[in-house]
Amino acid sequence: MRILFTCRPAYGHLFPLLPLANAARAAGHEVVFGTGEEFVPKVRELGFEVHRVGISIRDAEAEAQRRHGADAGFLDVGITMFAELLPRATIADLRPLLPGLRPDLVVYEQSDVGTGALAQQAGIPAVSQVIGRSVSPEVLSVAAERLAPLWDTLPADAMLGDACVDVWPDSVRDPGTAAVPKVFRMRPTQYNAAVPLPPLPEDGFAYLTLGTVVFGATQVLRGAIAALSRLPVDVLVAVGPGDPAALGPVPENVRVAGFVPQASVLEHAGLVVHHGGTGTVLGALAAGLPQLILPQGADQFANADTLSALGAAKALAGDAVRIPAIEAAARELLDDPAARQIAQGIAAEIAGLPAPEVVLGELVSWAG
Repeated sequence: MRILFTCRPAYGHLFPLLPLANAARAAGHEVVFGTGEEFVPKVRELGFEVHRVGISIRDAEAEAQRRHGADAGFLDVGITMFAELLPRATIADLRPLLPGLRPDLVVYEQSDVGTGALAQQAGIPAVSQVIGRSVSPEVLSVAAERLAPLWDTLPADAMLGDACVDVWPDSVRDPGTAAVPKVFRMRPTQYNAAVPLPPLPEDGFAYLTLGTVVFGATQVLRGAIAALSRLPVDVLVAVGPGDPAALGPVPENVRVAGFVPQASVLEHAGLVVHHGGTGTVLGALAAGLPQLILPQGADQFANADTLSALGAAKALAGDAVRIPAIEAAARELLDDPAARQIAQGIAAEIAGLPAPEVVLGELVSWAG
């Protein structure tokens, strides 16, 4: 088969697609990507054919803010971004490419809904891949009104379409997939960035990251470093695309790196302190690790609430993100086995989900 994958030009949107894309390539299928301009070289470096498709979330946000004004609320700006600017830009760039690409199957990450709508128009089997929490029913109803003109037939879920790949285990499953007629369950698989594993502290260290979008929140990182350095464990900080030097001097028991192969790091960590991005949430759960979540935006607050309610994590947000509170929460997570036991139970659920290679075979049969 020839399989087209599309995503926003952002690590948190590309990386979740790579386990399926790599499985497809390994199985002998022809894989091609469509993504925004700034990520075209990055995808090409991974060995995939790639075409420029769509605009970045950053550019869409700037245009939405220009339209609505600086004081506009999140709903106005977000709906304009994700239900109008982003999907229409994707459709405009992808439509002229489709006759030459002739994909047999399309896989798009859930925010790249323009791809799903265009595939439906072209009669190509398409499946969305869940990369985070779905929007609330209230927001979805508004988004559906704006997205409806893009679809020939509006699906039950205007974002996820008529089929999706769901990577959430049952304990923390997103209820948003309930409306999707065809759901493929898949084990969330961490993509290990092709970078060297840094020298790691002794097993059981605290791993701190704010991911690849809010890595620039240096004040939050500095506060977390100050808090975690007081614990009787070493600390590894990953700033992703950020500059480690921007954090300045750090305590002796703290090491700072850029990108790390996160799946390998999690095999040795004892606690994960992070922003609540879905990739890190699922990676930490798969490793059976307790989490301290400091949400910064998007669906990170929903992830924090979900894991906190289960007892697998603690969360601090807004004014509660202070050094003494971070230290106390992290210390409790390290000392109390309850959160670890809950996380290990969810890890067993994750291990029981179908591997990407298995799901690929299901998708090929479904599309064929």
